[in-house]
Amino acid sequence: MKFFDLFAGIGGFRLGMEVAGHECVGFCEIDKFARASYKAIHDTEGEVELHDITEVSDDTIRGIGHVDVICGGFPCQAFSIAGARRGFEDTRGTLFFEITRFASILRPKLLLLENVKGLLNHDRGDTFKTILGALDELGYDVEWEVLNSKNFGVPQNRERVFVIGHLRGQRTREVFPFRSNSAKVDMQNEQSTNTLTARYAAAQSNGSYIIESEQKAIRKLTPRECWRLQGFPDWAFDKAREVNSDSQLYKQAGNSVTVNVIAAIAKRIKAEDN
Repeated sequence: MKFFDLFAGIGGFRLGMEVAGHECVGFCEIDKFARASYKAIHDTEGEVELHDITEVSDDTIRGIGHVDVICGGFPCQAFSIAGARRGFEDTRGTLFFEITRFASILRPKLLLLENVKGLLNHDRGDTFKTILGALDELGYDVEWEVLNSKNFGVPQNRERVFVIGHLRGQRTREVFPFRSNSAKVDMQNEQSTNTLTARYAAAQSNGSYIIESEQKAIRKLTPRECWRLQGFPDWAFDKAREVNSDSQLYKQAGNSVTVNVIAAIAKRIKAEDN
């Protein structure tokens, strides 16, 4: 299937989708440093490249052409327990409605969205009800599930809610639920993250991580290890390191979706297309 990558970051959605055989036709990312990593990792020649999603005109969206899937991990700060949790009162929260704008014009048969687990109970559930209502009005039937990265082959306790919208009238099958025993994905990373002891891993205020090593010493994870925890192969990190500083690489890993989780979902989407 052809997909468009919204809020693309460094391409966690893209890498997972491509592993399953899907084709990216374009991407949108406002952060110039993330875009630099994205374009270093992925072959974007000839694709539609967009920056600030709020500045993209409807005519530009129409010019994208046919897509089967819109992917997007829309900014989560507005819904995170680590943030102010103002939801749609926060301008970052309203970026969800940019996804609905793209969907209303492109009419893909599937939407694949991701956000923090806290989205489900924010404002006593009213925020999520608003999202479901907006998708329903657009003509999408919605399923969702909270998935933990640790069940997909990476040693990281990272719970995120994944939302899939099915365009009514299209013959699409449900993707969820997953069974953790069958969800692990081999990303063929020759230097696997299982070399790290994940008994203690936590996010620091600068977006990096710390870990308890086999010697019980606490140390800061390297940028490469942070990328591995998100399922990125070393070749992708090496390309990004050529164009970005360590501080940006830490930030980009923390903001990314876990590639292995996307790959598992994408393979189920691929199966329904066959």
